[in-house]
Amino acid sequence: MILPIVAYGDPVLKRKAKDILEDYPKLKELIANMYETMYGSFGVGLAAPQIGLSIRLFIVDATPFADDEDNLDADQIKFLKNFKHTFINPVILEETGDEWVFNEGCLSIPDVREDVFRKPNIKIEYYDEDFNKQTMELDGLAARVFQHEYDHIEGILFTDHLSALKKRLIKGKLTNISKGKINVDYRMKFPLMKKKR
Repeated sequence: MILPIVAYGDPVLKRKAKDILEDYPKLKELIANMYETMYGSFGVGLAAPQIGLSIRLFIVDATPFADDEDNLDADQIKFLKNFKHTFINPVILEETGDEWVFNEGCLSIPDVREDVFRKPNIKIEYYDEDFNKQTMELDGLAARVFQHEYDHIEGILFTDHLSALKKRLIKGKLTNISKGKINVDYRMKFPLMKKKR
């Protein structure tokens, strides 16, 4: 089932999410719905707060990045083609390397893209959808996708990484998004949209 994506301005996007237990109600169904929602909105990641749930769960499928073969070597392409994961209660154990810039966007903030600096290498720990504990090392685009989604469960949006000037320049766009004054080709829930009588 495709769920509506919560738009910028909803308080759930700024809240630090809570860990979940293995017996979380209908977890497999929720994960399946999240994948369907992500694919239906042409995303490469989706965090539970983006569908209104303040829990530490997100999914990624970085396959679309593998098509950008100009900037990637064969190993990176192969890895990204298979980088489809569910992350439950993830933790970043280590972030290393010199920060690099990449133009990011977000399903909750449609039509806004900005350059964000992040560390290129991370070591993480998480539970998979069968609640098996996993450890993984990620670099490049895979690390970036993870970090972007991880920020969501920390109550951080990619716009929070921008300079004060950049934030001022996009303030009008963000206000319009929160009011539903935007055209998107996927279901959204707008926090400040006036209800029609």
